Amino acid sequence: MKDKHLVNPSDTALLKFILREVDEKLVLDPKTFKIKIWFKFVFYISITILFYSLLYHIESAFLFVLCYIAYGFSILLFAFNFSHDCAHNTVFKSKTVNNLVYSAIYTLVGAHAEAWKQRHIQSHHYAPNVEAYDSDLKITNLIRIIPDSQYKWYHKYQHIYASFAYTSYSLFWIFIKDIKILYSKDEFNENKNLGYHLSFWIQKFIYLSVAFFLPLLFSNQELRIVILGFIAMHLSQSIFLLFTFFMTHHVLNLEYPTTDENGFINTSWLMNQIKSSNDMHPFSEIANFILGGFNNHIAHHLFPHIHHIYYPKLNKILYATLRNNNIEPNQTTYWGGIVSHLKLLKQMSVK
Repeated sequence: MKDKHLVNPSDTALLKFILREVDEKLVLDPKTFKIKIWFKFVFYISITILFYSLLYHIESAFLFVLCYIAYGFSILLFAFNFSHDCAHNTVFKSKTVNNLVYSAIYTLVGAHAEAWKQRHIQSHHYAPNVEAYDSDLKITNLIRIIPDSQYKWYHKYQHIYASFAYTSYSLFWIFIKDIKILYSKDEFNENKNLGYHLSFWIQKFIYLSVAFFLPLLFSNQELRIVILGFIAMHLSQSIFLLFTFFMTHHVLNLEYPTTDENGFINTSWLMNQIKSSNDMHPFSEIANFILGGFNNHIAHHLFPHIHHIYYPKLNKILYATLRNNNIEPNQTTYWGGIVSHLKLLKQMSVK
């Protein structure tokens, strides 16, 4: 696809300078990378297996539900830290291995791996926050975040009901959104052949088996407790997922570039990535370890080919370069990002 961003010579020169600065100053140490990535893998797979195995041994219904919730968080963080990078082919040298690991972890989360990857790479990374280009803006009409977008009467209350609506997102994604994408006309995959459909239903079957049917059959809990645990897992998982996702692109002071009648975007690719993204604790190794680089979103959009383990060091170079060029990256704390997102919803609740 031909790039439809505005061509700005000064931005083009700045992008080349940023790429050169990072290439010259960022030290990529393969040995340290392997140690860190294996430590991460062992840590996240261990807590995921721990909480999941506890489902089959706990007698207390209350503790069972808590373990279900903990399992939901651990598998989601596992996906944050491995699936996302595998989708960008930065974990393993082999694209095939990256895709297999990505698909396996996404299957355990419940989402259809192929559909998300196609949209994330081809759409969201190409033009974040640009309506008609960024597929992530098409989640729901319940929330209004795009300036000059269609206003509904209920948007007046969106800053009040949003947090409650967010709790349903993972169930909506797994059981409604993915199926709608499968059976709808799709600009990202016109060849939904038998293999594509088989892959979809196999992934959904594996997810339901692991996350619901096996605990139902082999745990020590009644049906109603397993259903309660499954739903509680999704409610808590969803609100964490959506707030983390929305804070990367939908807080105060971020931009939503517009297009002309021919579909050309009114900003350069560089400024689209920078001005439409938000960082949270961009220099923190701890935040980076927990959130898998989602907290370093400007760096990720500019350098998706570099693994998130390097982002705190990369940000020291990137932030210095941007500030030297009078560009201040948008950043919040994690909790500050939640507040900023809710303030954006309040701002956009006015017609």
